[in-house]
Amino acid sequence: MDNNHINRRDFLKGLGALGTGILVATSPWLSSFSEVSNTANNRCRLGIIGPGSRGQFLMSFLVQNPKVDIVAVADIYQPSIDKALEMAPKAKVYRDYRHLLDDKNVDAVVIATPLNTHCQIALDAFDAGKHVFCEKTIGYDMQQCYDMYMKHRSSGRVFFTGQQRLFDPRYIKAMEMIHSGMFGEINAIHAYWNRNGDWRRPVPSPELERFINWRLYRESSKGLMTELACHQLQVGSWARQKLPEKVMGHGAITYWKDGREVYDNVNCIYIFDDGVKMTYGSVISNKFYGLEEQILGNLGTVEPENGKYYFEDTPAAPAFLQMINEWENKVFDAVPFAGTSWAPETANSNNGEYIIGERPKSDGTSLLLEAFVEAAITNRQPPRIAEEGYYASQLCLLGDEAMQQERTLTFPDEFKIDYLNHKSMPKQQ
Repeated sequence: MDNNHINRRDFLKGLGALGTGILVATSPWLSSFSEVSNTANNRCRLGIIGPGSRGQFLMSFLVQNPKVDIVAVADIYQPSIDKALEMAPKAKVYRDYRHLLDDKNVDAVVIATPLNTHCQIALDAFDAGKHVFCEKTIGYDMQQCYDMYMKHRSSGRVFFTGQQRLFDPRYIKAMEMIHSGMFGEINAIHAYWNRNGDWRRPVPSPELERFINWRLYRESSKGLMTELACHQLQVGSWARQKLPEKVMGHGAITYWKDGREVYDNVNCIYIFDDGVKMTYGSVISNKFYGLEEQILGNLGTVEPENGKYYFEDTPAAPAFLQMINEWENKVFDAVPFAGTSWAPETANSNNGEYIIGERPKSDGTSLLLEAFVEAAITNRQPPRIAEEGYYASQLCLLGDEAMQQERTLTFPDEFKIDYLNHKSMPKQQ
């Protein structure tokens, strides 16, 4: 576990020379660390709702935090409870999450249940006066996401979502560079996440198929869009500091024809008001290209997952290759319909530069959870963090709906909130 954990000191060190002011301007939610010195003797009493594989992963970080006591867990699946108790042996066990919410010893909850159950649990948690960390995607549909966000606002309770890239040093530094204009105007974003596997989990008995493999069925999941795209669409809106207005796309089941109901390959095009496009693609039958967000400006390109950036201007091609190119141009100049078969820029070696040097030990999950704990202890909601999670969820759900309907969809006005100032807009009647 220690190898997966990154503390606040390592985090700030990894960002290099970034000053506090620039840091918070780029990522205002980092103000959640501002009260650290005043909370050394405080503790957050957490309840884990859904300690399955993802819940256990989150717990592996939380149990290392000296300010956290995991006092309760809730699940209906005994193997998950048993695993959770190995990490938090003193936790009280509940079979019904509502009984956990009635527990006055619980200050905040982590929700890591199937997608279609997030909304009701979160609404009940806010009503019970608990702070909420909810795994992405926060809701099963756009209305649920809106209801959850508005309940957070009216309850006055802290609301975090599982968007760990918000706390990944590579991404924070990359965004500071982008927003400073280092790469010029951002004119395109290409995001993809590819895997090779059936996405199935072992099932001890047939009646548990839909319970354990809930990600494969439409009644409980929207598949690749809600499980993967949610992360990368947030990166796109973060880079551009605005939201796309329209989306079109197509999804299909082309390889894993095993009874699943969610697509095994998807492609969407998100369109901003100025015509700039963000593409998203995902397949789970080929992992060669892995995952990345390619953020393209007229002066350079950023690959935050890879931790590198590349400027457009590179050293000239080697003299020998330039000579060959000049020779080709002379030969083909006399043929009006023929073009150059090779251009010197294709031979230039552009190995790029590292954003922050050595790759961080964590993808930001540990710091995201640490920030949630600090926010829960101080009862202070960091600016924009709920809004980033809200819009990431809405964008992936809108993309899924566009694929279902096979037409271009516009982001509904009734689900818009003020993105930068986190003030909800009046809902349209």
